[in-house]
Amino acid sequence: MLKSLAVRVLIALVLGLLVGAALQVWAPKGVQDGMSIVEALGSLWLNALRMTIVPLVFTLLVLGIASVADAAATGKLAARAIVLFGVFLAVFATYSVLMTQGWLALWPIDEAAGAALRASAHAPDAAAAKASTVADFLKGLAPANALKAAVEDAILPLVVFGVFFGFGASRLSEELKRPLLTVFRGVAETMLNVVRWVLWAAPVGVFALSLSVGLRTGVASAATLLQYIVIVSTITASITVIMFVVVAVSRAAKLGEFLKASGPVLAVAFSTQSSLASLPAMLERTRDNLGVPDRITGLVLPLAVAVFRATSPVANLAAALFVAHLYGVEPTVAQIAGAILVSFAVAVGSVGLPGQISFFASVAPICIALGAPIDLLPILLAVEVVPDIFRTLGNVTADMGVTTILAKGEREVPEPVAEVSPG
Repeated sequence: MLKSLAVRVLIALVLGLLVGAALQVWAPKGVQDGMSIVEALGSLWLNALRMTIVPLVFTLLVLGIASVADAAATGKLAARAIVLFGVFLAVFATYSVLMTQGWLALWPIDEAAGAALRASAHAPDAAAAKASTVADFLKGLAPANALKAAVEDAILPLVVFGVFFGFGASRLSEELKRPLLTVFRGVAETMLNVVRWVLWAAPVGVFALSLSVGLRTGVASAATLLQYIVIVSTITASITVIMFVVVAVSRAAKLGEFLKASGPVLAVAFSTQSSLASLPAMLERTRDNLGVPDRITGLVLPLAVAVFRATSPVANLAAALFVAHLYGVEPTVAQIAGAILVSFAVAVGSVGLPGQISFFASVAPICIALGAPIDLLPILLAVEVVPDIFRTLGNVTADMGVTTILAKGEREVPEPVAEVSPG
């Protein structure tokens, strides 16, 4: 079990909070002051993660958009699937914003615990970005200088530029497109290697950061972390239930049959926390139990696993809005719209990444779009092991549901029956 990075990071978080809380109560003042070196190590580790955000997000976005454009060009069924993916993502993203805001209105973060947690992260209480009006939002969609946008962490204009760049690259001839995308793939893999190295030290970095939290908050911050887990997990888990309802209402399949077919797939998803590892079970159950033709399952399900992550905008927006609420940031409608657009982009770009890398690469840009600091994301990364289970369950249910909906009305083309001439 200790071979799992998620488990090691979670243990480091708990130890850091406990040691910090113990030092707060029993250690002399001089020892507490000496802990600044440990806190500096945590900040160093966080900055190492920060430096990968812009190049990683941009290169993965270009590669993801190019792959989506290529897939859509392969046929009508693929194009219909991608359109349906987009519709579901838009609905789910809007749902996540409304549900998260509702949750936080009913269960606001405790002010004392929130203030202590903010102070421990050495991040400002106010929004890092000034409030944005609709006019500012529209003017800022296209960056006048893409390099300047990258330097200033202006994520939304950078994402817009990346989307156009990706679609533009998809229109090149194979002779030009292949080497260009190879360069981007090389940069992305390089940055992923850097992130993996940084995450290798995640237990140390999270221990240092959580020690700082424990020194300032004691164990009070544990309640805020538990609140985060409950809010993000329940919102993400509800996507699975919603997909069951959508399949039943659309009459793509009988609810009982869909539940029976998806049961074993959900078991695989729960144990592996991987949509890709669940693909063989999805293919088998969708074909054998739901009667979806091979020509549809063979195209739509692998495409869904490759470019469609139904719960990505849901969980990522919920996490980012929680952080914004924690820091007292009240994003405008324009900022929320921008965050939704960013959540779409990173959902496409982060497909197939390991959970820890995907979490930071996906949530950090959304926080920046909302004007919220990202200093607490490593602490939230440590408890992401729980919401991540519901991410995967929602993803595989949505993949099977969309495939079943696309297959509605489709039938296998009957093979011609050879005529037998009379003896």
